[in-house]
Amino acid sequence: MSLPLSDPPLRDLAIAGSPPLNAVLGIPDNAQGIVIFAHGSGSSRRSPRNTYVAQQLREAGLATLLLDLLSPQEELDRRNVFDIGLLASRLKRAAQWASVQPQTAGLPLCYFGASTGGGAALRAAAGDPHVAGIVSRGGRPDLAGGDALARVTAPTLLIVGEHDKLVIELNVAARDAMQCECSLVIVPGAGHLFEEAGTLDVVVSLARNWFLKHAGSQL
Repeated sequence: MSLPLSDPPLRDLAIAGSPPLNAVLGIPDNAQGIVIFAHGSGSSRRSPRNTYVAQQLREAGLATLLLDLLSPQEELDRRNVFDIGLLASRLKRAAQWASVQPQTAGLPLCYFGASTGGGAALRAAAGDPHVAGIVSRGGRPDLAGGDALARVTAPTLLIVGEHDKLVIELNVAARDAMQCECSLVIVPGAGHLFEEAGTLDVVVSLARNWFLKHAGSQL
């Protein structure tokens, strides 16, 4: 997996609050929306896989915001890694921040969640009519909770690897619990991390098309 040079340049920043949220923002010309990334446990805003997905989304005309949902001190407590309410509140803070920045205000809001980040993205989107679309890669939507899943209104795409058997079952159950437009795609030959040749590019293609379709409809 190679990473082409990013265009536009990326901006490292900290979103104010307690604690500040370290983030990386990239905005292409004539952006069609902004995608906020929620990484899984043990990862960060520098995640190679999410960085690759984000770069491809920017090439397609979507702004991206990758951020650390926990401070380094908070990460030392493993309970925080699975505190979906806490993680979702940080995503909502990032979304609020993006909604008032001159370069991103007015852009349709999307979430891309991986692993536990999938649950956090869905919890953050629950009851929020401003979210244009959600994509979960190898996500744990069950962690959002049944009440939150039933209140998600944004079109949601659940992507799971063929060999990620338990997570497939959890995503099927989540899809059945959701009331919004929701699609589940199982990627042949892929495991939980989509490390197999070509599988992450399938994720990119699916996510790009989903976001452009649903963010574009809100412009």
